[in-house]
Amino acid sequence: MTDIPRQLDARGLRCPMPLLKLKQALHGMLAGEVIEVRTTDAGSVRDFQAFLRQGGHALEEMREGETEFFFRIRKQ
Repeated sequence: MTDIPRQLDARGLRCPMPLLKLKQALHGMLAGEVIEVRTTDAGSVRDFQAFLRQGGHALEEMREGETEFFFRIRKQ
């Protein structure tokens, strides 16, 4: 397994597309792999947190900028 995280650019997509893209990406990953996601949809903060709690995945980092959001997620 590599330490280089996968990248998902979901900027410009509106709810529910960022969450759907994240689900697709996680489905193709192995446990322990990391993905970094960038979005511009404020709803992603709530959606991602709820989804990750339900799925047991780890939100390692979340940052909020002026126009975009960054998430670092480890698949469990």
